[in-house]
Amino acid sequence: MAYKRILLKLSGEQLAGSHQFGVDPKVARYLAKEIKKVTDTGCGVIIISGGGNMVRGAELAGNGIKRVTADQMGMLSGLMNAMALTDIFESEGLESRCVSNIYATQLAESYSYRLAEKHLQRGRVLIIAGGSGRPYVTHDTAAVMLGLELDCEMVYKSTKVDGVYDKDPAKFADAVKLDSITLQKAIENPAIKVMDKAALGLAAEQGMKITIFNLDTPGNFAKVVAGKDIGTLIS
Repeated sequence: MAYKRILLKLSGEQLAGSHQFGVDPKVARYLAKEIKKVTDTGCGVIIISGGGNMVRGAELAGNGIKRVTADQMGMLSGLMNAMALTDIFESEGLESRCVSNIYATQLAESYSYRLAEKHLQRGRVLIIAGGSGRPYVTHDTAAVMLGLELDCEMVYKSTKVDGVYDKDPAKFADAVKLDSITLQKAIENPAIKVMDKAALGLAAEQGMKITIFNLDTPGNFAKVVAGKDIGTLIS
Protein backbone atom coordinates (compact mmCIF):
# COMPACT_ATOMS: atom_id res chain seq x y z
CA MET A 1 0.00 0.00 0.00
CA ALA A 2 1.44 3.38 -0.99
CA TYR A 3 0.04 6.64 0.30
CA LYS A 4 -0.51 9.89 -1.60
CA ARG A 5 -0.16 12.21 1.39
CA ILE A 6 1.14 11.65 4.91
CA LEU A 7 2.18 13.66 7.95
CA LEU A 8 5.42 13.02 9.84
CA LYS A 9 5.70 14.14 13.46
CA LEU A 10 9.29 14.64 14.64
CA SER A 11 10.45 15.23 18.20
CA GLY A 12 12.64 18.16 19.12
CA GLU A 13 14.98 15.82 20.99
CA GLN A 14 15.52 13.89 17.76
CA LEU A 15 16.62 17.06 15.98
CA ALA A 16 19.17 17.81 18.69
CA GLY A 17 21.11 14.68 17.66
CA SER A 18 24.50 14.60 19.36
CA HIS A 19 23.92 18.04 20.90
CA GLN A 20 22.13 18.69 24.17
CA PHE A 21 20.38 21.74 22.73
CA GLY A 22 19.33 23.12 19.34
CA VAL A 23 19.38 21.47 15.91
CA ASP A 24 22.13 19.11 14.75
CA PRO A 25 22.67 19.86 11.01
CA LYS A 26 23.79 16.26 10.43
CA VAL A 27 20.40 15.01 11.63
CA ALA A 28 18.54 17.52 9.46
CA ARG A 29 20.54 16.54 6.37
CA TYR A 30 19.86 12.87 7.09
CA LEU A 31 16.14 13.62 7.40
CA ALA A 32 16.19 15.47 4.06
CA LYS A 33 17.63 12.40 2.32
CA GLU A 34 15.12 10.05 3.95
CA ILE A 35 12.16 12.30 3.16
CA LYS A 36 13.29 12.71 -0.46
CA LYS A 37 13.04 8.95 -0.91
CA VAL A 38 9.34 9.32 -0.11
CA THR A 39 8.62 12.49 -2.11
CA ASP A 40 10.33 10.92 -5.15
CA THR A 41 7.48 8.37 -5.22
CA GLY A 42 4.95 11.19 -5.57
CA CYS A 43 3.78 11.09 -1.96
CA GLY A 44 3.10 14.48 -0.37
CA VAL A 45 4.86 15.01 2.97
CA ILE A 46 3.86 17.33 5.79
CA ILE A 47 6.16 17.74 8.80
CA ILE A 48 5.50 18.96 12.31
CA SER A 49 8.35 19.20 14.79
CA GLY A 50 8.08 19.52 18.54
CA GLY A 51 10.27 21.95 20.44
CA GLY A 52 11.62 19.85 23.30
CA ASN A 53 15.22 20.42 22.17
CA MET A 54 14.81 24.04 23.25
CA VAL A 55 11.74 24.59 25.43
CA ARG A 56 9.18 22.23 26.91
CA GLY A 57 6.24 24.51 27.53
CA ALA A 58 4.39 22.43 30.12
CA GLU A 59 7.55 22.06 32.24
CA LEU A 60 8.18 25.83 32.27
CA ALA A 61 4.82 26.73 33.73
CA GLY A 62 4.96 27.94 37.32
CA ASN A 63 7.17 30.24 39.38
CA GLY A 64 5.45 33.24 37.85
CA ILE A 65 5.24 31.91 34.27
CA LYS A 66 1.65 31.33 33.20
CA ARG A 67 0.79 28.06 31.47
CA VAL A 68 -0.42 29.99 28.40
CA THR A 69 2.93 31.81 28.17
CA ALA A 70 4.88 28.58 28.69
CA ASP A 71 2.94 26.86 25.90
CA GLN A 72 3.53 29.82 23.60
CA MET A 73 7.27 29.51 24.28
CA GLY A 74 7.04 25.84 23.29
CA MET A 75 5.35 26.85 20.02
CA LEU A 76 8.16 29.31 19.31
CA SER A 77 10.67 26.49 19.83
CA GLY A 78 8.83 24.46 17.21
CA LEU A 79 8.99 27.46 14.86
CA MET A 80 12.77 27.73 15.28
CA ASN A 81 13.10 24.03 14.45
CA ALA A 82 10.90 24.45 11.39
CA MET A 83 12.97 27.39 10.14
CA ALA A 84 16.19 25.40 10.49
CA LEU A 85 14.72 22.34 8.75
CA THR A 86 13.43 24.45 5.86
CA ASP A 87 16.84 25.98 5.16
CA ILE A 88 18.73 22.70 5.47
CA PHE A 89 16.18 20.77 3.39
CA GLU A 90 16.39 23.40 0.64
CA SER A 91 20.21 23.26 0.72
CA GLU A 92 19.91 19.49 0.16
CA GLY A 93 17.69 20.00 -2.90
CA LEU A 94 14.43 19.17 -1.13
CA GLU A 95 11.99 21.95 -2.00
CA SER A 96 10.27 22.97 1.24
CA ARG A 97 8.08 25.72 2.68
CA CYS A 98 7.62 26.76 6.30
CA VAL A 99 4.17 27.93 7.37
CA SER A 100 3.27 28.95 10.91
CA ASN A 101 0.15 28.72 13.06
CA ILE A 102 1.46 31.58 15.18
CA TYR A 103 1.73 35.05 13.70
CA ALA A 104 5.37 35.52 12.66
CA THR A 105 5.14 36.91 9.14
CA GLN A 106 8.76 38.08 9.08
CA LEU A 107 9.85 34.50 9.69
CA ALA A 108 7.32 32.26 7.94
CA GLU A 109 4.16 32.35 5.88
CA SER A 110 0.99 32.31 7.97
CA TYR A 111 -0.78 28.96 7.79
CA SER A 112 -4.03 28.64 5.90
CA TYR A 113 -5.64 25.58 4.41
CA ARG A 114 -5.56 27.00 0.88
CA LEU A 115 -1.90 28.03 1.09
CA ALA A 116 -0.93 24.63 2.48
CA GLU A 117 -2.79 22.90 -0.35
CA LYS A 118 -1.04 25.09 -2.93
CA HIS A 119 2.42 24.16 -1.63
CA LEU A 120 1.55 20.47 -1.45
CA GLN A 121 0.07 20.42 -4.94
CA ARG A 122 3.33 21.92 -6.23
CA GLY A 123 5.27 19.01 -4.74
CA ARG A 124 6.85 20.89 -1.85
CA VAL A 125 7.49 19.46 1.60
CA LEU A 126 5.26 21.45 3.94
CA ILE A 127 6.76 22.18 7.37
CA ILE A 128 4.09 23.46 9.76
CA ALA A 129 5.31 25.40 12.78
CA GLY A 130 3.60 26.62 15.92
CA GLY A 131 1.61 23.50 16.70
CA SER A 132 -2.09 24.35 16.66
CA GLY A 133 -1.38 27.96 17.59
CA ARG A 134 -3.28 27.51 20.87
CA PRO A 135 -2.16 26.68 24.43
CA TYR A 136 -3.00 23.41 26.21
CA VAL A 137 -2.52 21.49 22.94
CA THR A 138 0.61 19.44 22.31
CA HIS A 139 2.45 19.10 19.01
CA ASP A 140 1.21 15.48 18.96
CA THR A 141 -2.40 16.62 19.01
CA ALA A 142 -1.65 19.35 16.46
CA ALA A 143 -0.17 16.67 14.18
CA VAL A 144 -3.41 14.66 14.23
CA MET A 145 -5.53 17.81 13.79
CA LEU A 146 -3.52 18.98 10.77
CA GLY A 147 -3.31 15.47 9.36
CA LEU A 148 -7.10 15.40 9.33
CA GLU A 149 -7.43 18.93 7.95
CA LEU A 150 -5.04 18.26 5.08
CA ASP A 151 -6.51 14.87 4.13
CA CYS A 152 -3.51 12.77 5.15
CA GLU A 153 -3.94 9.02 4.96
CA MET A 154 -1.58 8.34 7.87
CA VAL A 155 0.17 10.18 10.67
CA TYR A 156 3.66 8.85 11.37
CA LYS A 157 5.47 9.57 14.60
CA SER A 158 9.20 8.96 14.77
CA THR A 159 10.53 7.80 18.14
CA LYS A 160 13.73 6.46 19.67
CA VAL A 161 12.28 2.94 19.77
CA ASP A 162 11.00 0.78 16.92
CA GLY A 163 7.33 0.85 17.88
CA VAL A 164 4.88 0.55 20.75
CA TYR A 165 5.60 -1.87 23.60
CA ASP A 166 3.27 -3.28 26.22
CA LYS A 167 5.46 -1.50 28.81
CA ASP A 168 8.48 0.76 28.84
CA PRO A 169 11.32 -1.16 27.09
CA ALA A 170 13.90 1.10 28.75
CA LYS A 171 12.78 -0.14 32.17
CA PHE A 172 11.57 -3.68 31.51
CA ALA A 173 13.69 -6.28 29.71
CA ASP A 174 10.60 -8.44 29.07
CA ALA A 175 8.69 -5.65 27.27
CA VAL A 176 7.01 -6.98 24.13
CA LYS A 177 6.72 -4.98 20.90
CA LEU A 178 3.23 -4.75 19.43
CA ASP A 179 2.84 -4.93 15.64
CA SER A 180 -0.59 -3.33 15.90
CA ILE A 181 -3.01 -2.07 18.52
CA THR A 182 -6.38 -0.37 18.46
CA LEU A 183 -6.61 3.32 19.24
CA GLN A 184 -9.00 2.55 22.10
CA LYS A 185 -6.54 0.14 23.75
CA ALA A 186 -3.70 2.64 23.29
CA ILE A 187 -5.82 5.26 25.05
CA GLU A 188 -6.85 2.97 27.89
CA ASN A 189 -3.40 1.51 28.63
CA PRO A 190 -1.56 3.91 30.98
CA ALA A 191 1.76 2.18 30.17
CA ILE A 192 1.57 3.38 26.56
CA LYS A 193 2.93 6.92 26.58
CA VAL A 194 4.40 7.10 23.10
CA MET A 195 1.80 9.68 22.07
CA ASP A 196 -0.39 12.20 23.86
CA LYS A 197 -3.74 10.69 24.90
CA ALA A 198 -5.66 13.68 23.51
CA ALA A 199 -4.03 13.05 20.12
CA LEU A 200 -5.01 9.38 20.25
CA GLY A 201 -8.56 10.32 21.30
CA LEU A 202 -8.97 12.68 18.34
CA ALA A 203 -7.57 10.04 15.98
CA ALA A 204 -10.04 7.47 17.36
CA GLU A 205 -12.96 9.87 17.01
CA GLN A 206 -12.12 10.72 13.40
CA GLY A 207 -10.72 7.38 12.21
CA MET A 208 -7.14 8.55 11.61
CA LYS A 209 -4.45 5.86 11.56
CA ILE A 210 -1.12 6.42 13.32
CA THR A 211 2.14 4.52 12.88
CA ILE A 212 4.93 4.71 15.46
CA PHE A 213 8.36 3.83 14.06
CA ASN A 214 12.09 4.51 14.29
CA LEU A 215 13.33 6.90 11.61
CA ASP A 216 16.98 6.48 12.62
CA THR A 217 17.30 3.35 10.47
CA PRO A 218 18.08 4.41 6.86
CA GLY A 219 15.29 3.48 4.48
CA ASN A 220 12.69 2.90 7.20
CA PHE A 221 10.57 5.90 6.29
CA ALA A 222 10.25 4.97 2.62
CA LYS A 223 9.52 1.35 3.54
CA VAL A 224 6.83 2.15 6.11
CA VAL A 225 5.11 4.63 3.77
CA ALA A 226 5.16 1.92 1.06
CA GLY A 227 3.22 -0.35 3.42
CA LYS A 228 5.98 -2.51 4.89
CA ASP A 229 5.38 -3.90 8.39
CA ILE A 230 7.67 -1.56 10.30
CA GLY A 231 6.88 -0.11 13.71
CA THR A 232 3.42 -0.29 15.26
CA LEU A 233 0.14 0.56 13.56
CA ILE A 234 -2.44 2.17 15.86
CA SER A 235 -5.85 2.14 14.17
